[in-house]
Amino acid sequence: MKPDPESETTGLPWPRSWRGVYLLVTGVFVVWVALLAWFMRWFA
Repeated sequence: MKPDPESETTGLPWPRSWRGVYLLVTGVFVVWVALLAWFMRWFA
């Protein structure tokens, strides 16, 4: 049984799929952690 295509969309203009949302959130998290690590080295 395939999921309803309507349930796969996010309703957002971008990203349109939930996989895109997960990738975006993961990417933003990685960038924040990298920035925090860099600032800790720079200002320590």
